[in-house]
Amino acid sequence: MKPHVKIYLDSMGYDESDFIPCEVCGLKAVDIHHINARGMGGNPSKDKDVIENLQALCRECHTNYGDQRAYKQWLKDRHTLAMCTRATRR
Repeated sequence: MKPHVKIYLDSMGYDESDFIPCEVCGLKAVDIHHINARGMGGNPSKDKDVIENLQALCRECHTNYGDQRAYKQWLKDRHTLAMCTRATRR
């Protein structure tokens, strides 16, 4: 398991076997998206692997909204809501 995936699961209180919903549409998430991109190649900065920067997305939402500047703030807002909602359920 990639370190950023483990950080997301631990921070949100999920187990690998749990259904993890896409934070945009609610379908099954298959990607943990870096809202602020880690960069292309080389050594990505570890400060990008924090829960505030990690978001669960299904493949379609990742393709449609991830890494699209026009949606960055919207994704951040959705993620903040998901973190707050998840915290109140635990």
